[in-house]
Amino acid sequence: MSNERPVHEIRLGRIKAVVWGNETENGGFRHNVQIRRLYKDGDEWKDSDSFGRDDLPLVAKVADMAHTWIHQRAQDEV
Repeated sequence: MSNERPVHEIRLGRIKAVVWGNETENGGFRHNVQIRRLYKDGDEWKDSDSFGRDDLPLVAKVADMAHTWIHQRAQDEV
């Protein structure tokens, strides 16, 4: 990923989906999504790409929300 800012973020509790926008070589546009779990280590917030059993319903929910957001953007462009 580039150092640019994400185009959208979705957060439910400690689960976050970050949507990145990238131009393709042929002038198109595509989105990539990172899903992370936030946790606190002492006074510092960190993130991980590892999820426990109880995290999975929220992972599914933020993934679905990211999917819907991306498709809505594609419909707006048509």
